Amino acid sequence: MLIIPVKEGESIDRALKRFKRKFDRTRMLRKLRQQQEFTKPSVKRRQQILKAKYIQSLRQAED
Repeated sequence: MLIIPVKEGESIDRALKRFKRKFDRTRMLRKLRQQQEFTKPSVKRRQQILKAKYIQSLRQAED
């Protein structure tokens, strides 16, 4: 659970912005979405391989 202390005289908008930034950095939303559905290890591995091939092709295109 994220706790954002609100300083005295600080606006709610600014505190909300700090909360959103901290929430994005912890990647909690990504973890929650991954827990909602099960993906087989073989599918995960295949996705990793495809991503690696894609990144490698981008790097080769730069050169």
